[in-house]
Amino acid sequence: MKVAVYSQYYPEKSLKSFEDLIKVLLDNNVQVHVEDTFYNASKDLVDMNSTVQKFSTLDESYDLLISVGGDGTILRAITFVRDFSIPIVGINTGRLGFLATIQTDEIKVAIEHILNGKYKISERTLLSVETNSENETLKDTNFALNEIAVSRKNTTSMIIVETHLNEEYLTSYWADGLIAATPTGSTGYSLSCGGPVITPEANSLVLTPIAPHNLNARPLVIPDDTTIQLKVDGREDQHLMSLDSRIITLSNATLITIKKANFKVKMVELLDESFIDTLRKKMLWGEDKRN
Repeated sequence: MKVAVYSQYYPEKSLKSFEDLIKVLLDNNVQVHVEDTFYNASKDLVDMNSTVQKFSTLDESYDLLISVGGDGTILRAITFVRDFSIPIVGINTGRLGFLATIQTDEIKVAIEHILNGKYKISERTLLSVETNSENETLKDTNFALNEIAVSRKNTTSMIIVETHLNEEYLTSYWADGLIAATPTGSTGYSLSCGGPVITPEANSLVLTPIAPHNLNARPLVIPDDTTIQLKVDGREDQHLMSLDSRIITLSNATLITIKKANFKVKMVELLDESFIDTLRKKMLWGEDKRN
């Protein structure tokens, strides 16, 4: 079995989890490849395990990617996985962990379950974006798992986001910005701006305005085959567009087209896990009150 390991942070907690992970993988005769930057940052540890190799890109020969960190680390890992259909699982050294669901005290048991095929796959929708005119930054990574958002730049003034759905005019949001989120992203930025929670299997997207001035502007759930077109206007000539945690600057003359991506990401879940259970524990209702 060939496994990629990715992390972007290097605090003691992540390194300890990384050490525990490498041990269980090597004990199970797994071929381990660590992302190049993290490999160099943890060189003392990987030098102790001479069979550990490094990678800078992935391909279809990998059977699994394991992310060590929080949900943001998984969002970064998506840029390596792309459309290769490599399943992803996350070890949570962050906080909430809606995506990174393996806790640090569960690494050995959880990873051995996965290596023995005792898991299920949750396929997650992504968004893709095109701009007119083209943007070089988007050429290779024009997709996002959580959300694509436009927001103001270098100003305290709100922006106007003219919005069309399937070429039909919807409205012009007067706000700090606008979020287009997937069901996976519905528990992230969109939720903090008042958007609804959408279960991962739903064929829906949500448009959520960021601090809208027009008080009748509400989050809108739409079918995931909808084409969203955005055009920004404001006091500044530029605005920001974010794809999960990646941010670029665009001219206000840019036409932004957002669609469902033509591939999905495969998230690994243990057999006793479910989205509802994660939702209950981490966000809405706290501990299980059943007797």
